[in-house]
Amino acid sequence: MVILGFMEGLPGLGLKLRVKVLIDLRMVRGPLHGIARYALELARRIPKIAPDLHFLGLVGPKFPQEGLGDLAPTIPLVRCAADFLAVGEQPAMTHALLRAKPDLFHATSFSMPLFWPGCLVATLHDANHLALTDQASIAKALYYRFVVVPRARTARGLITVSEFSRRELATYLDLDRERLQVISNGVDESFGPPPASEVDGFRQRRGLPRRYFAAIGSTKPHKNLRVLQAIAERLPAPLVLLAGLGARKALGFSDKVIDLSPLPDRELVRFYAGAIALLIPSRYEGFGLPALEGMACGTPVIASRAGALPEVVGKAGILVAPDNALAWLEATQRISRDAPQRAHLRNLGLERVRTFAWDDCAQRTLTVYRRALERGA
Repeated sequence: MVILGFMEGLPGLGLKLRVKVLIDLRMVRGPLHGIARYALELARRIPKIAPDLHFLGLVGPKFPQEGLGDLAPTIPLVRCAADFLAVGEQPAMTHALLRAKPDLFHATSFSMPLFWPGCLVATLHDANHLALTDQASIAKALYYRFVVVPRARTARGLITVSEFSRRELATYLDLDRERLQVISNGVDESFGPPPASEVDGFRQRRGLPRRYFAAIGSTKPHKNLRVLQAIAERLPAPLVLLAGLGARKALGFSDKVIDLSPLPDRELVRFYAGAIALLIPSRYEGFGLPALEGMACGTPVIASRAGALPEVVGKAGILVAPDNALAWLEATQRISRDAPQRAHLRNLGLERVRTFAWDDCAQRTLTVYRRALERGA
């Protein structure tokens, strides 16, 4: 990775200056979540299809120098002195933008530069901080009101990731729905059914049983993993949580539930593939990338009939009312004993994920960039 020194060619030296695009990567600061993966995928794919543009990445103080594997940025990086949503973020972000002098800045999450007047494209993944008023902090609610809402209205391009999120954002930000373009997330080519030997080796290394159900999320209330706590010991196979270290205890699960630490992508693929099914009980999702990744690995998905999950899963999985614990238990029992159904859902899932590709996301996002730059010309 290269930290940019901001020397790109000087007028009068015969060097052509290219249009400069700065992509926000400040939310990359630890175990990857969906939005961080989204930003990294764009940063590694769009430059390959737009050689006429010059791309940079904006990173915060906690940006990891190692451990990103193929997702590690190869574009020059610009440092922002304040972390994502930290105190002092706005002046630090403004200072970084004034130094970098981009022709376009892509805010890849809801953090936007309030005081920088340049060409802005923003991706808003959901409206959970406004929709889930009982869970949102006062600080984030105020951030949305005084930063996100006014800046979104002046952005030259607005992207979201699902029709569900488009409806939510239009409602809570009082925006014309037509201003928000839906560009779905993708799934990386590395997510696919691995050899059985790799799955067996993963189970042995992690001390996992031959048959298990995988549940993924976090301890945040809207991820709704607690609905599984009431039925965990009645499931037809052990439950394995991938929700951050300590999630088992924080959510009140017994010691019979297995708690895994965050996994690198290669191990994540094996985790998905080794499961009888992937359980995603969220009450609110702007997209639901784990559902897509699980299907790509050949794993049947049981997901909530809530948020954008029905859009992502379609008819390739089982949809359950998020808070009906007995319905979750029945779905797991049915899929555990019905091998033909598991095979059918596996095939449907593998077919469905072909319609979600990061390359397509990158190409459509590049089109948004070009339109925004044209409007500002």
